[in-house]
Amino acid sequence: MAARLKQHYLKSVVPALIQEFGYQNPMAVPKLAKISLNIGLGEATQNAKLMDGAVAELAQITGQKPVVTKARKSIAAFKLREGMSVGCAVTLRGDRMYEFFDRLVNVALPRVRDFRGVSAKSFDGRGNYTLGIRDQLIFPEIDYAKVEKVKGMNVTIATTARTDAEALSLLRNLGMPFRK
Repeated sequence: MAARLKQHYLKSVVPALIQEFGYQNPMAVPKLAKISLNIGLGEATQNAKLMDGAVAELAQITGQKPVVTKARKSIAAFKLREGMSVGCAVTLRGDRMYEFFDRLVNVALPRVRDFRGVSAKSFDGRGNYTLGIRDQLIFPEIDYAKVEKVKGMNVTIATTARTDAEALSLLRNLGMPFRK
């Protein structure tokens, strides 16, 4: 069973993008390549237990085991040594990526307090979109009682689009709620 959003992409988004941008080849139509989630925890240098919570929560949200990222350099001012755990990251592809995007757009983002849409200015010039989430509690998978610290995360959506306009149109057609 393919993801619901993937079928929506194939049935209605691809024809809409072909009509809007006039692609000759259906393989030239932009699509989602991958979604990367990243939690950076600078405070984990003092409290190592924070990292376990972050890894568990990211695994719950994505359904995939995160990779723990280590510090590359020692920085004395931050009491940081090379090789210390400072964050965790997950890269989603295929059906898991579509499932996560579907949940992000339809369940998690509407739960943000005073939500008016995401900024359309967060593209990088190459068709990739990055979104910052302030707390992980907007995802229904997270149990509020078990959270000891609110952690934010970065969500980067990599597309095969060549320009920001193509990527904006792709994400808007997939249901991303951009600010008017």
